[in-house]
Amino acid sequence: MEWFSDGDYWLSRLVFQRALAAMYLVAFLTAALQFRALIGERGMLPVPAYVRRVPMRRAPSLFQLRYSDRLFALCAWAGCLLSAALVAGAGDHVPLVAAMAWWAVLWVLYLSIVNVGQTWYGFGWESLLLETGFLAVFLGNERTAPPVLVLWLLRWVLFRVEFGAGLIKIRGDECWRKLTCLDFHHETQPMPGPLSWFFHHLPKPLHRVEVAANHVTQLLVPVLLFTPQPIASAAAATIVLTQLWLVLSGNFAWLNWLTIVLALSAVDGSLIADPPALPAPPLWYEIVVIAVTALIVVLSYRPARNLFSRRQQMNRSYDPLHLVNAYGAFGSVGRVRHEVVVEGTDEKVLHQGTVWREYEFKGKPGDVRRLPRQYAPYHLRLDWMMWFAALSPGYAASWFGPFMERLLDGDRDTLRLLGRNPFPDAPPAYVRARVYRYRYTTWRELRATGAWWHRTYVREFLRPTRLF
Repeated sequence: MEWFSDGDYWLSRLVFQRALAAMYLVAFLTAALQFRALIGERGMLPVPAYVRRVPMRRAPSLFQLRYSDRLFALCAWAGCLLSAALVAGAGDHVPLVAAMAWWAVLWVLYLSIVNVGQTWYGFGWESLLLETGFLAVFLGNERTAPPVLVLWLLRWVLFRVEFGAGLIKIRGDECWRKLTCLDFHHETQPMPGPLSWFFHHLPKPLHRVEVAANHVTQLLVPVLLFTPQPIASAAAATIVLTQLWLVLSGNFAWLNWLTIVLALSAVDGSLIADPPALPAPPLWYEIVVIAVTALIVVLSYRPARNLFSRRQQMNRSYDPLHLVNAYGAFGSVGRVRHEVVVEGTDEKVLHQGTVWREYEFKGKPGDVRRLPRQYAPYHLRLDWMMWFAALSPGYAASWFGPFMERLLDGDRDTLRLLGRNPFPDAPPAYVRARVYRYRYTTWRELRATGAWWHRTYVREFLRPTRLF
């Protein structure tokens, strides 16, 4: 079937696969370094307790069959090694079926992690990585030209990511329609970056231009992905530039980087370099790709309907395999930033003059003089959930108590998730949590105090507590 493949996208496929493997590498590395404190056998939300109450059909995972921290670590580090090898191009030096199996193993391993990750893995970019990773299984390698159907399915993913985010904004917070959301967003976003303070202080007219450009990029440009070349490539390049702007202005794990990777798959590589002669695909491969395409088309009904629903939902999976999902971000934007600040004391008896020392997190705001750092595409899961906890205690109901218990116990795995432990010699006697309102300082305040943030006390989040 001559229509089945298009050699002009050989370079696009090569770059896409290497970049996607890099995203997998970051995801597996994040899992390997953080899982013990979050979902390990002694974690805040242990996997063994979860799989006892959730059946395989609802959360298919290798860890439904057997779980141990050692097995999880083995899977996570194996994912790192397999991903790194694909980044180096190993997938192009094996037979086609072996390359497909390689990508499939990565997908199964990460699906197994996400489906037992509970609250810590409830982010939209987890499903996005799984959906993209599933399609990558069928994209082939240097043994055959890129299949057109899979390339179109990748554009369909990118379309839903961008168009869904654009619609949820227009339907949601009125500040998106008034072009004023960026007056607040850079200050109240979940994880500010080192340049977020400067983005916040850009002139308000420029913020209006940013929002208007965002609407164009998310509501008009995605449609152009389905037009002939070179228009589709230009649309993809526009999305890449917009995502790079977001990379500079905040820390959104690998969401922006994975969106860039998807956009690269829509670029006509022949515009950059002449494609080599590639073998025709084998018949069995064509049959498999056509069957998978038919499956994705059927499963796309509910996500497509969601796009045009007045009750559009963000970041929802419609099947436990995360094959076709709904995406979206920031349907509403906070006007005020609250932060939960965790403190401890080594004094055995509390009194009015008790000295409390503050735990510092790696990414989320704490010390007002510390400039936020760049962590994305690495995902600081605890820091992100602390942002949700500040929005409402309900977001932290399942894990905040266990988190505080582990601080009182001096749990090493938990302390490794933090930036600074104020009790290096022995655990504290008491811990507490308080809510503060944070705002960026002005240029004048920054020069006078050296502080990037100003904060004021709001209320208690958790009263002083100790182990009994």
